Amino acid sequence: MTDSTFHSLEAAIADEHFPEVDLVLRRGRHIGRDDGTAYDYLVDAQALLEGFYARFGCELVQRSDGYFYLLPAGDRLGRRQLSAGEMLVGQTLALLYLDPATLQHGGLIGREALLQRLSGLLGTDVLVRTLSPRKRKYDERIAAEMVRAQVGEALRRLADLGFVDILDEACLRLRPALLRFAEPVRGLADANLALERLVARGEVLLGEADGDEAGADDEEPGP
Repeated sequence: MTDSTFHSLEAAIADEHFPEVDLVLRRGRHIGRDDGTAYDYLVDAQALLEGFYARFGCELVQRSDGYFYLLPAGDRLGRRQLSAGEMLVGQTLALLYLDPATLQHGGLIGREALLQRLSGLLGTDVLVRTLSPRKRKYDERIAAEMVRAQVGEALRRLADLGFVDILDEACLRLRPALLRFAEPVRGLADANLALERLVARGEVLLGEADGDEAGADDEEPGP
């Protein structure tokens, strides 16, 4: 990267942005254009930091959609996974992100729109059992409340990872990193329809992950 303001790895690490950027990347967060100077720092220091993170068994990935993340290639930083429920919510948010109507609203959606899309894709029974796999029986009278609570937990986890911003109890801002959930169908003639089918069938895969952030049985999610 010939136009970088950093002429050495030492200079890049000495920059005031490095400590916080390094911490959030290691925690599995995606850093996008919306993150301002943190994103600009990564663009500037990318060539130097790629080698730095490779020594920890990680790849510093930049996507043309406008975000960075660390992809573990080994176990040195741990290989934690998202739950099936978190994957389901993430894939449904990706569908909403790709919806032209969402673009017209600046990437903002209501939480109710997410809940309605989830119910429409899977139906209440499948949705409840996906979000609460250990619960063998449930009372239909409290199913809606249960779904709302589990979706809320999934949203908080996805917000921690930089997939979505929770603006308030009713409104969400969708971030470009959600396109990672659409990677398995990217390039297909009708990616939206293909992703809908993945969600409806419960096929929870996340992009290039071979166990990274993709799974149905893990208790501790992460990068």
